[in-house]
Amino acid sequence: MDAPIKIGVSRCLLGEAVRYDGGHRHDRFITDTLGQYVQYVPVCPEVECGLPIPREAMHLAGSPEAPRLVTVKTGRDHTERMIRWARGRLAELDREGLCGFIFKSSSPSSGMERVKVYTGQGMPVKKGRGIFAGIFMDRFPLIPAEDDGRLHDPVLRENFIERIFTLQRWREVLSGKKRLGGLVDFHTTHKLLILSHSETHYRRMGKWVTEGKKLPVKILFDRYETLLMEALLLKATVRKHANVLQHMMGYFKNRLSPDEKKELLEVLDQYRRGHIPLIVPVTLIKHYTRKYDEPYLKAQFYLNPHPIELKLRNHV
Repeated sequence: MDAPIKIGVSRCLLGEAVRYDGGHRHDRFITDTLGQYVQYVPVCPEVECGLPIPREAMHLAGSPEAPRLVTVKTGRDHTERMIRWARGRLAELDREGLCGFIFKSSSPSSGMERVKVYTGQGMPVKKGRGIFAGIFMDRFPLIPAEDDGRLHDPVLRENFIERIFTLQRWREVLSGKKRLGGLVDFHTTHKLLILSHSETHYRRMGKWVTEGKKLPVKILFDRYETLLMEALLLKATVRKHANVLQHMMGYFKNRLSPDEKKELLEVLDQYRRGHIPLIVPVTLIKHYTRKYDEPYLKAQFYLNPHPIELKLRNHV
C-alpha cells in the first residue's frame, strides 16, 4: 500500500496516562502487534474537551436512548461540552482519512456499545454508547469500529483488521480518477473475500458492477462502497469459508492428482468439523495456486487479506 493505514484510537490504550484516575489501559496487541502496520491517530475526548487529569469519575445517566454524561459524586453535566468539542474534532478526523477506530470499552465517552446507563431505577442497564463514540459512529457509519474488549475475540479481531485493510485498498482506488475499469479491477480481486461474508451482497455488487455503464460514476462508487462495508461487517463463518474454499477447488478440478484431490477434500472436511483453523486449508489452496499457476486465484485478496505475521487465521 502506498499510504499508511490511519486508525483512530483511544489514547489510554496506547499507554498514555489520561484516564480520570491518572492511569492508562495500555493494550500490547494494539501498540506492539497491530501498531507495526498502522498509523494511530490518538483521541481522548475527556481531556481534549478540557477536563483535567485526574478528574471526577463520570457515567451515563438518564435514558439509554439519549443519556447524559454526568460526574458520579457531584452530578455535574458535561454532555453539551462533550458534544460541542466532538463536532469540531470530527471535522479534523474527517480530514485524516481514517480507515478504522478502536474505542475504549465501557467508557461513558468512548464505549461503542453496552455502556452502563444509570436510569435511577435500580441497577444500571448496559444499553448505552459513549457520547463521543456514538457521535463518531453516526457521522462515519462505514468506518470500521471496535473496542479493546471485543478485539480479544479472535473472530471479531480478524473481521476488524480485514475491514481496515480492505477499506485502505478501496481508498487507493478512490485516490485516482474514478473510472469503471478501476472499480472492475477492485471487485474482481475481492470477489471471494466478499463471498466469504455475504453471498447476497456478492451477487448485488456483481450486478452493480456489470451495469456500471448505466449509472453516474459518483452514484456507482458511493453505492459500491456502502455495499462493500456492509458485506464485510457480516461475520465470515466456517460454513461461508468452506463454501469459498470449495469454490476455489473448482479451479483445479482438472489438474489435481487423485491424491492431491483427496488431501484437499480431507483438509476441507477437517476444517468444517472444527479440527483445524482456517490457515490450514488456505495454505494448501495457496500451494496449488502457485503450483498450477492459477492467475485468477493469485489475484484474490481472500488468500492474503492482511499480513500473515498477524496470525489472525490461525485462530478462526
